[in-house]
Amino acid sequence: MERRLATILVADVSGFSRLMEIDEEGTAARMRDCLSMTQTEIAKTNGRLFKTMGDAILAEFSSPMNAMRCAISIRDTLASNEQYQAEPLKLRFGLHLADVMVEGEDLIGDGVNVAARIQQAAEPGEIFVSGSVFDQIRRTTPYSFRDLGKQNFKNISEAIRVYCVTGEAGSHRFQVAPTRLQPQTEKRPHSLAVLPLVTSSNDEDQQFLADGFTEDLVFELGRFRKLFITALSATRTLLESDKDPRRVGELLGVRYVLNGSIRKMGSRVRLSLTLTETDGGTVVWSERLNPGFEELLDGLEDVVSRIASTLLGRIEETDISAARRKKPESMNAYELHLRGLEHHRLGGVTDENYREAVKWFGRAIEADPSYARAQAMYTCSGANLSDFDLEEGIKRIERALESDPNEPEAHRIRASIFQYQGKFELARPHVEKALELSPNDPFIRAKSANFYSSCGEAKRSLEHLDAAERLDPFLPVWCVEERLIALYVLGRFEEAVDFGIKLPFQTRRSRIYRAASLVALDKLEAARAVITEALKAVPELTTEYVEMGEHYADRSVKDTLIDRLMRAGLPGASQSS
Repeated sequence: MERRLATILVADVSGFSRLMEIDEEGTAARMRDCLSMTQTEIAKTNGRLFKTMGDAILAEFSSPMNAMRCAISIRDTLASNEQYQAEPLKLRFGLHLADVMVEGEDLIGDGVNVAARIQQAAEPGEIFVSGSVFDQIRRTTPYSFRDLGKQNFKNISEAIRVYCVTGEAGSHRFQVAPTRLQPQTEKRPHSLAVLPLVTSSNDEDQQFLADGFTEDLVFELGRFRKLFITALSATRTLLESDKDPRRVGELLGVRYVLNGSIRKMGSRVRLSLTLTETDGGTVVWSERLNPGFEELLDGLEDVVSRIASTLLGRIEETDISAARRKKPESMNAYELHLRGLEHHRLGGVTDENYREAVKWFGRAIEADPSYARAQAMYTCSGANLSDFDLEEGIKRIERALESDPNEPEAHRIRASIFQYQGKFELARPHVEKALELSPNDPFIRAKSANFYSSCGEAKRSLEHLDAAERLDPFLPVWCVEERLIALYVLGRFEEAVDFGIKLPFQTRRSRIYRAASLVALDKLEAARAVITEALKAVPELTTEYVEMGEHYADRSVKDTLIDRLMRAGLPGASQSS
């Protein structure tokens, strides 16, 4: 019997029997439309419909993330179908990752049964996923979840941990939600992709070290203006499918790939790195290091210098010196910081991640009060909490900048706070400094694009977004959608709508600006359909979200935006219940 690992999606229509009793022919027609749409969405996300049973749909996916995206897309498409707004069909979904048996075109076995049981536990419009699916997507998902704990299901002997999708996770500095699957670019001179370092141990501490050291390596290399460094989100995405340096070079348009492994062994660290040119797969440089753990960060500076020298031949000593940043005095602080980053990168995927991140960053600061990056990230995580103390956050950022005036994350976050306060001219030098210190960071480029759109300089926004997408062809949606905002600000409404429709998934912001652009084009019905879709996904959405989240130097831009959204049907804050 053939077997394979697959993510199983099971969905059915809630209240189907009642709908058939009320209007048999009409319901049958709607079900045919629903099935046609579902087949299209499954195909778009590289899935396969392998069975239908009345109102039930069963599909398989090789990628848990694609299965998740497909369920979201089907649910949102049904919610926005104007033809059936009186009583839209509501599906409930169950997703499970398991080893299944193949019988012709059908899949059978315990894994399919578990997916069906999980689906039956969901309420209309809900998407439930098993712990096996959640574990695969939690580091890359753009969605937030509620942990329902272990659930017992009929005829399933073991309890299954289940999570419910609750909404968007939001934009996170270290989270990956790629917008492209197969980028193709020409190779650039002096270009490099850093693959995430691997560790032979399943120990969580070892994985923290591997992830954190990789991020530091990319960050340090990004300071060399002569180097073109692709973002980690790009290389992490590639790791899911292809680790061959030649293939990485083709997909990302880079001439070199750096990969390796790291493992802590007692008081020492075993670090192995290999630099490969991507045309023929020839190893250009390799190094095995065995530093003491306390010496690791100094070793990072040395590794960066060696790689840069190999790629560029000769780098002036001033360039190398400029690429170095202040290190934490205590390695204990570094370890604590890595744990904070792990929770921060998971962002709003579950409710407690930001609070856990703040705790770990706080402990890193206690261990080393001069650790500027930890001070900055404490504020970045804390700003996502309802009880965030803005004044305390400002003090922490100021302390970070005092400790290390060349910490780009501190400048980026300080600029964001000034922008939130409407102090755009005070934000500007921090935006420019962050770009100067980290010119190869696509996230900082995208956040800069947001600033320039807010200041009425949207053409500069487009320039930074072009640069960001060259650096990272897998740029997350919350970065890519800044192009939609820039086009809206420029009054290029048709382009804004076309671009927004092509996004791989919709966020609150993308729907808001699409709807406002449609109103500006006098397409009120289409705008109302977008707002209906937004409210189905986020029922509590009102103009307060725009008032609190969108900031413009020219207040009239925000006033016009809110007016257009209310014309499209977005409730005012006082209308919410």
